[in-house]
Amino acid sequence: MVLRRAGTAAVAAGVVAFGFIGLVTMGTYAASGTPQQSANRSTLSPGTVPAAYQDAIQKWGSLCPEISPPMLAAQLYQESGFDPKAQSGVGAQGMAQFMPDTWPMYATDGDGDGKKDVWNPYDAIASAAVYDCALAKDVAGVPGDPQANMLAAYNAGPYAVTKNRGIPPYKETQGYVRNIQAMARSFTAPTAPLEVSAQSAAAIYFAQTKLGTPYLWGGDGLPSQNGRFDCSGLSKAAYETVGINLPRVANDQWYAGPHPSRDQLRPGDLVFFATDLSDPRSIHHVGIYVGGGYMINAPHTGAVIRYDKIDTREYIGATRVTSDGAQALPTRNDNGAVNAPSRPGSTAPAAPTAAPADATGQPSPARPAVAAPPAPTGPGLPVGGG
Repeated sequence: MVLRRAGTAAVAAGVVAFGFIGLVTMGTYAASGTPQQSANRSTLSPGTVPAAYQDAIQKWGSLCPEISPPMLAAQLYQESGFDPKAQSGVGAQGMAQFMPDTWPMYATDGDGDGKKDVWNPYDAIASAAVYDCALAKDVAGVPGDPQANMLAAYNAGPYAVTKNRGIPPYKETQGYVRNIQAMARSFTAPTAPLEVSAQSAAAIYFAQTKLGTPYLWGGDGLPSQNGRFDCSGLSKAAYETVGINLPRVANDQWYAGPHPSRDQLRPGDLVFFATDLSDPRSIHHVGIYVGGGYMINAPHTGAVIRYDKIDTREYIGATRVTSDGAQALPTRNDNGAVNAPSRPGSTAPAAPTAAPADATGQPSPARPAVAAPPAPTGPGLPVGGG
């Protein structure tokens, strides 16, 4: 990850560090409002989904009361990282990772082109919402949180949810429900001041101890690397000192919590930079905000860990790291593709043999029809919605 065209701080490091320590102390413990509301029925936070898909996710994420645009975005990110060409080792296809035998039952023409193509991202987005809402109806009589029950049905099949009268006792399913709902908060547009993390001061302190350390591409600070870091390696190591395990790459660290606006930044927030401000997949650099418009970062090969200004043309936004947000993030394989969430295996109860299979491969009762929103008037340009 390389900081491109970022200006170098013009102040001596010792003077700047003194000022930042004060900002960290004051900013970290100052009262800054209340925690965010539930993600349900909320709008998408700017910059969290590729602009090409934002209208579609906002629209189809409002299809039924049990889902929301941020929750739908969290599902799609967990399944594929918004990759329309994703294909899993077990044959799941497209952005929403439908199995080939399940796709025909829920295939929806999301962009009005007269086709239902699992590899078309707009069709995949629409079909994921239709499938979610069908599951929600299947488990509508189960007590508890309707959205959590729907997500459990998505992961383990509705039969498992109805039999257990709620989220079944499978580690994979309980983790899936928890992670999707936690990640949805990262995709939700803030409507109130964000809570400040009491852990951020310690993360900054760690980064300050590395000032002057030479940059190393792929560096994690290991002894074999002479304690050197790249940008995301530094932020990952800094937050590990306070018990938060971030993903390795900056693109995924972007989703480790909610997104404060520029005027709501506090020391300890992660700040991100992208080549395309309309597409978070183009994020290439991350730093740790320290106050006063500056960050600590490992900029690029040939440079050292230092303070830099954050206000450049590639600044896409910031993330206030939370433990739940970091824990919810997906992992990636050696090729950089997102590993889709695991599903319960033989521990899941078998449904009647006559029941069709759901998208996770689990048998389930027949589904009621789900009414879809009006089709868009032009390809790739959904209308209406939330």
